[in-house]
Amino acid sequence: MSDRGDNEAPGRRVRLRRIDGELILLWTLPAVAIIWIAAFVLFPGFTPPMSPTMPAEQVAAFYRDNQWGVRYSMILFNWFGVGLVPLLILIVMQIRRMAHRTPIFAYAMLGCVAGGPTLFLVANVCWLLAAFRPERKPELTQMFNDFGWITFTTLVPFLIAQSVILALAIYFDEESRPIFNRWVGHFNLLVAAALVPAAFVGLALAGPLAWDGALSFWLKNIAIGVWIVVMGVAVGQAVYRERAEYRQRGEELVSA
Repeated sequence: MSDRGDNEAPGRRVRLRRIDGELILLWTLPAVAIIWIAAFVLFPGFTPPMSPTMPAEQVAAFYRDNQWGVRYSMILFNWFGVGLVPLLILIVMQIRRMAHRTPIFAYAMLGCVAGGPTLFLVANVCWLLAAFRPERKPELTQMFNDFGWITFTTLVPFLIAQSVILALAIYFDEESRPIFNRWVGHFNLLVAAALVPAAFVGLALAGPLAWDGALSFWLKNIAIGVWIVVMGVAVGQAVYRERAEYRQRGEELVSA
């Protein structure tokens, strides 16, 4: 019995170290949340959101008058986009632990999570460029502003896909004790539905579908914020539960 314990101990230590690494990544989320709030408040284009109907001269004046606020907030937003990667990868890791007959859910989720943060960074770069040279022609500044807003809003297909894929992975999980409760799957489908209107932002300059509208801006961003909080808690519970299970197994082997 002692030989078995000696053989299994190294593997158990490796698994615990992996879980400890996941916990370190998990606890970066509070810092990411602080960065998100600070950047959202600091960017004057969000409070209130800029209107798509603003003429080029007014857009240029906005970036000329707020160039330093835009620059600093975009630097923060870039770090927020990068800071989301650990949470997204932790979700992929949890999908890999699920009892599926195929790894396709994990691969599909990995592909989706690579798209959202990338497009988010592209939008930030466009806003940063709009403020970087305020002496540009107003039409060019307006083009960068349009590019930034459209990219920031229409990145939702990746977010919708990852929510649907995660929900399907949860529903098809055959573990006796599922990694995530089924309500997490229901929640992700609800978030996906809330994000759908923002995909049509290119069809309207005013109203709820415009990039400053109730559906494309407020509903979308609130849904994303709630998703980050809820999934952060759900992933944290899954990681801590896995860690407790490994420790319990180790104690049982030692007692045996």
